Amino acid sequence: MYFVSTRDRNGRRYTATEAILTGLAPDGGLFVPESIPALDPGFTLSKGYAYAAYTALRPFFEGDEAEDDLLDICTKAFDFPISLRENGGHDTLELFYGPTCAFKDFGARFLAFFLEKALERRGEDVTILVATSGDTGSAVASAFYGRNHINVKVLYPKGRVAERQRRQLTCWDGNVESYEVDGSFDDCQKMVKDAFMDRSLHGLTSANSINLGRLLPQAAYYVFASHLYEAKYSEKPIVIVPSGNVGNSTGAFWAKEMGSPIERVVLAVNANRTIPDYLESGKYEPRKSVATIANAMDVGAPSNMERLFDLFGNYENFKENVSSYSVDDDTIRATIKAVYDEQGYVVCPHTACGEYVRRTFYPDAPTIVVATAHPAKFDSVVEPVIGRTVPVPANLFDMISRKSTFVDIPADYHRLFD
Repeated sequence: MYFVSTRDRNGRRYTATEAILTGLAPDGGLFVPESIPALDPGFTLSKGYAYAAYTALRPFFEGDEAEDDLLDICTKAFDFPISLRENGGHDTLELFYGPTCAFKDFGARFLAFFLEKALERRGEDVTILVATSGDTGSAVASAFYGRNHINVKVLYPKGRVAERQRRQLTCWDGNVESYEVDGSFDDCQKMVKDAFMDRSLHGLTSANSINLGRLLPQAAYYVFASHLYEAKYSEKPIVIVPSGNVGNSTGAFWAKEMGSPIERVVLAVNANRTIPDYLESGKYEPRKSVATIANAMDVGAPSNMERLFDLFGNYENFKENVSSYSVDDDTIRATIKAVYDEQGYVVCPHTACGEYVRRTFYPDAPTIVVATAHPAKFDSVVEPVIGRTVPVPANLFDMISRKSTFVDIPADYHRLFD
């Protein structure tokens, strides 16, 4: 199995380990498979999630140096629950039971265990640069904290993350450093990309969803969830994904391409309308991000669109396969309240975007909405809407209670290496 750059499919071919260690392709493109592999015939739900993820990911690592380590990596990385909350076929995929209470824990922990093994084999060290709009940074920091051969620099936009997210981002020391950037998430993301393109810097890799090692585990839980849904209802679900940088959505599309029982993938975005506007106009126009209460999705120039353009090839094919709807802040609040009033179920602002799209555009269809984060991470938004306190999970409470340490810098990547 080989991977190539989205910007030069006829260029150098990389193994999975090479692509993961490199992070961003040398030409600035993102790594994608030469072709999406078919799902392993040995895929099964009967042995639990870690084994299911292993069989879902195995075709991507065929012939790779990490092939024999893959089951061990999955077993160690995915040691927390994953739940498909049943609601008569209008189900919710709860991905927030990991250490930092967000779906990013799946990709971050897989990447951490994978890189530690790969670097130990090679006798190398790396520095990870990660830009975050909220949840990625804390998941990466938690997963990589204390790992051998790895240093981590986390960049987050000043004043644009929830307070509990900020506490999670800045409660680390040792091999993890946090940087509060005077700018937007897009500025943070540009800093990371600019650093990768600087040939004077060596030993850098990424832990954003631009990194293949973050993205592949996100495909695995869509393989798992769609098969679980089909086993329960004998139908293929429409999967509705709250979307920002589009890595999570790309994982769903790759799972569908592998042959998973997914009817359609739908992207729910906040007021950052880059994708819905493209679908309406046919003209792709990245722009500066707009701040919203679903802040982890505040992305105006989604990196992983490059992978979707590679997958679908042209506008007509893209439009045939991709749907996307925008949800404003008032509607997010109204949806949080409606779900709570009707079901006694509390959702975060990002999950509420997906729930609104389900209720508005697919009310009678078989659906899975992806719950991307625990609502306790967004207490300042959720609690005034539902009129009560959201209990804080123990692992989240531990992180937000620690001392906060960070460096305040302008949006200049050179300052990361002062």
